[in-house]
Amino acid sequence: MRRLYEAPAYDPSWPRSHWRASHPAPLDLPPLDGETKADIAVIGSGFAGLNAALEAAASGANVIVLEAVQPGWGASGRNGGFCGYGGTKLSDKAIVSRVGLEGARDFRDFQCAAIAHVGQLIDANGWNARQGPDGEAVLAQSPRVWAGFAAEAQDLHDLYGERVDLIPPQALRERGMAGPGFHGALMLDQGFPVDPMAYVEGLARLAIAKGVRICGNTHVTGMTQADRGWRLTTAAGAVLARKILVATNGYSSDNLPNWIGGRNLPAFSAVLVTRPLTEAERQDQGYTDPHMAFDARKLLHYFRHLPDGRFLFGMRGGTSGTAEAHERMKIAVRAHFEALFPAWAAAETEHSWSGFVCLTGSLAPFVGEVPGASGLYAAFGWHGSGVAAASYSGQQVGRLMTGRTAHLPALVRVVPRRFPLPAFRRLWLRLAYAGYGLTDGALPRPER
Repeated sequence: MRRLYEAPAYDPSWPRSHWRASHPAPLDLPPLDGETKADIAVIGSGFAGLNAALEAAASGANVIVLEAVQPGWGASGRNGGFCGYGGTKLSDKAIVSRVGLEGARDFRDFQCAAIAHVGQLIDANGWNARQGPDGEAVLAQSPRVWAGFAAEAQDLHDLYGERVDLIPPQALRERGMAGPGFHGALMLDQGFPVDPMAYVEGLARLAIAKGVRICGNTHVTGMTQADRGWRLTTAAGAVLARKILVATNGYSSDNLPNWIGGRNLPAFSAVLVTRPLTEAERQDQGYTDPHMAFDARKLLHYFRHLPDGRFLFGMRGGTSGTAEAHERMKIAVRAHFEALFPAWAAAETEHSWSGFVCLTGSLAPFVGEVPGASGLYAAFGWHGSGVAAASYSGQQVGRLMTGRTAHLPALVRVVPRRFPLPAFRRLWLRLAYAGYGLTDGALPRPER
């Protein structure tokens, strides 16, 4: 396998996350042993892979899923649980420029359908995964950014017919969104917070109940075309399948398949969860709002209250996968948390972990058949917002692979370009982070 980061970034042990601690009995699915055949083989048992497997199995296909560790080990079990808009780093105007006005509106409909799809799955199966009210807050990190929110709200109305709630700086404390780094907010009415481990393990159990075979601890080591299909090799076996879906996102190997190499860029996102906050502590900070929230920085912070009183805070950053770099990242996340929520400086971190999001060379996801490779499909590139987008994309590519009509907007069907000089992708990321640090502005300084 050929991967971009150091080996510790792919350590197969479970991350010490709040989600894993909350669900202390992980699935223990046996590995593939020997050779087998299937109509469809899915590599990766995250949101995209499991939704694809479920949809394909519903049409009568014989489906097998190959997972390097166990369902929920990767990004689908490490994220902040924000089921909302997303999937791309392109602005709305850039999307219009790329695929036209109707294409942009189709992609917006796709995002809304993705959120609804996750909600329907959770509710229909009775999974205890919803963790808060509908809606999401975008917080301005400076007066200048707040001044631009009015134009952004108008753009959302003009493009999509959506109306959003603008909360001026002086009203933030009344709305429970106070903090020294916040200067107004824009409230979206779509999306809801989830327990991602409850959701992904629910998907896995449902897939098994529907006849999908999931093989845990099964690293795919080779991929070759075979008669009327593909052959996947593993340490202890092989799968012959008519069609394959690669759904490994930020944990992909650059040579499985070779086509994906250089088109994706894994990037770290790190999360901490505090001990439960008291009501007095919440009131002292002035941040009590239960909605999902993030700020408008390029190197964004995302945060929310959890149902048990704990507080989740995450951010982008880090360009090395070594153990030492991971420790530095933990320190940085804590420092940013205390800068934005100084009243909670005494609230200890109970859990801290990190994992990969996945960028593409075109800043948009890819979902579909790989050009020039009949029967080989891929779904990846959620740009840090994959709970909804990956889930719905998985369902739709499952439909596509079984010969049915799929809702895949033009934006996600465009093949991502390769990053220039792909071997230097981490260097480009460091340079981008340095630039974003300048344009995002400084964190608030503690009062003395």
